[in-house]
Amino acid sequence: MIYHAGNIVINIAPDMAAFNKDGARSIMDQINKKPDSVVGFATGGTPVGVYKELAELNKSGRVDFRSVTSFNLDEYYPIKRDNPQSYYRFMAENLFDHVNIQPHKVNIPNGEAADVEEECASYERKIKAAGYLDFQVLGIGSNGHIGFNEPGGKFQGATHLVTLKESTVKDNARFFGDPSDVPRNAITMGIKTIMSAKKILLLATGSVKAKVIKEALFGDITPEVPASVLQLHTNLIALLDTEAAAEIMPILEGLS
Repeated sequence: MIYHAGNIVINIAPDMAAFNKDGARSIMDQINKKPDSVVGFATGGTPVGVYKELAELNKSGRVDFRSVTSFNLDEYYPIKRDNPQSYYRFMAENLFDHVNIQPHKVNIPNGEAADVEEECASYERKIKAAGYLDFQVLGIGSNGHIGFNEPGGKFQGATHLVTLKESTVKDNARFFGDPSDVPRNAITMGIKTIMSAKKILLLATGSVKAKVIKEALFGDITPEVPASVLQLHTNLIALLDTEAAAEIMPILEGLS
């Protein structure tokens, strides 16, 4: 079901199969329209099925990654690339090892950088040199973070080092097995960098995201809910499952 709320297109998928297909199709359509697209990718549990579907589309010849340049939203810091929980490993295992993207066109923040401030500045320069993002895939944290831009007193513009909130550490502990193993810092694209993307695909599933989706898409625009800034974007698609959309359904039904 497709709804339009101002400048936001909200696609509510009836099941996870449809969710994954719709998400993959959105990315495929972008690349087919502009083969040398600059695409920002997200990590986490939500996009895994989307990436699996996207890899199948590549395998069947329906989308070609040869000219695509990728930039990942974020990476833990410090973390070694070969750590099973690094986002470098995540992207390799869930997408890049299964599509024909060229390795030299893959960009992920370096969680092993000796000079983290220079790494942040360098990453931002690379994004600028690539012409910024044509398409950005986003997840959303239960506290409203996008990338690792955590709730706070102001929106951080450029790529920067962030200290993770305890709620984020707790949410991500399921991937590590022990909360004490979760890095307490991360390198993340800033809000201005994310918002520079010509098109954004926001992914959210599960009842745990229902409250924050309502706050992000229909609440006040505030750094306390970083994703709320997406209301200002002119080309945003929110792809949700029925559970994540539960609290906004009365609003959407009132619009139709």
